[in-house]
Amino acid sequence: MTAVDRAVLFDFSGTLFRFEPRDEWFADLRDDAGEPIGPERQDDIIRRMVAPVGTPDGIEGDDRIAWERRDLEPVLHRRGYLALLRTLGLSDPAHANSLYDRVLDPESWVPFGDTVEVLHRLSAAGVPIGIVSNIAFDLRKVLALHGVDHLVHAYALSYEVGAIKPDPQIFTAALDPIGVPAEQVLMVGDSEKADGGARALGCSFAQVHDVPPVHRPTALLEAVTSHGIELGDRI
Repeated sequence: MTAVDRAVLFDFSGTLFRFEPRDEWFADLRDDAGEPIGPERQDDIIRRMVAPVGTPDGIEGDDRIAWERRDLEPVLHRRGYLALLRTLGLSDPAHANSLYDRVLDPESWVPFGDTVEVLHRLSAAGVPIGIVSNIAFDLRKVLALHGVDHLVHAYALSYEVGAIKPDPQIFTAALDPIGVPAEQVLMVGDSEKADGGARALGCSFAQVHDVPPVHRPTALLEAVTSHGIELGDRI
């Protein structure tokens, strides 16, 4: 890609924001054996909850169908995640629902160090921004919490579009309102399989890694500028 690039699409979870565990979420939770959930298990549970692709072992029957279609309907999303939590030793409905509800809380999502900056600077440079996400809740509330929702030109959310990445339909749903040819668009995401699907339409793709924000302060800025996209002034 060159300096003629005029639009950028971003994934949400693991790319712009991260679902970060907090000790208080687990303070009153016990697993099926009645044991408290320590930091190592907390990290494992959260990691499995935000894994972008794949079906976890132990989810079968209708629960498996719900998991595989979780990003198309909110009801299936909850059912799929409660099934996942049961496989992780959290069968108590009250405990599992309490943890699942954290996913829906905008306060639970932490921006990466350069998220706000890259969105502002792309907007300042006149570069249209789209967000393409496999998700079953309204992530606009997360961006609004950080004052950047108005900077996004197009939201293509799987539960609204009716398609899941890497299906080209969900990328097209973001590209059409932006009005920039796919060949002039960069897709940034943390999943080669899901987000890299944008290449089927002609977009370029830059991969970032889903790690704690403290370990990834400038990955978005680097992904954008390394593909020849000029940014506006710092805010």
